[in-house]
Amino acid sequence: MFKIGVFAIIFDEEGCVLLCHRNDYDLWNLPGGGLEVDETPEDGVVREVLEETGLEVEVDRLTGVYTKVGKNELVFSFLCRIKGGRLKTTDEADKVEYFSVDQIPKNTSPKQVQRIKDYLETPDKTLFKIQTGASSIELIKQGKL
Repeated sequence: MFKIGVFAIIFDEEGCVLLCHRNDYDLWNLPGGGLEVDETPEDGVVREVLEETGLEVEVDRLTGVYTKVGKNELVFSFLCRIKGGRLKTTDEADKVEYFSVDQIPKNTSPKQVQRIKDYLETPDKTLFKIQTGASSIELIKQGKL
């Protein structure tokens, strides 16, 4: 059985990307998380964005489907557009901020940075990729992130 993750790529009018700082680790990532039972990936990313940021979004399109070496995980990456709500911190994210793509914090999940770059390099394609390397949590524990 696969574990399924869903994450949103959201840009502001200046082209900055929205990131959330996790409450449990000193780590920035795209808004998103795990898919719940009986939930479509699109519904899951809309729910996760609302839970983590207070923003109501609409999915524009699927930008990528990623797997991880040695893990039964699928991650869906979506380009989303804000349609309502108010940006705020939550139980899951103690900071929620927009960053210029060339100024993304160093303690941002490398795999998620790659997903942002993948979209920017191929905005009209949906990519299907295998991502390699340690997880963000493993990198933090090793003192590398």
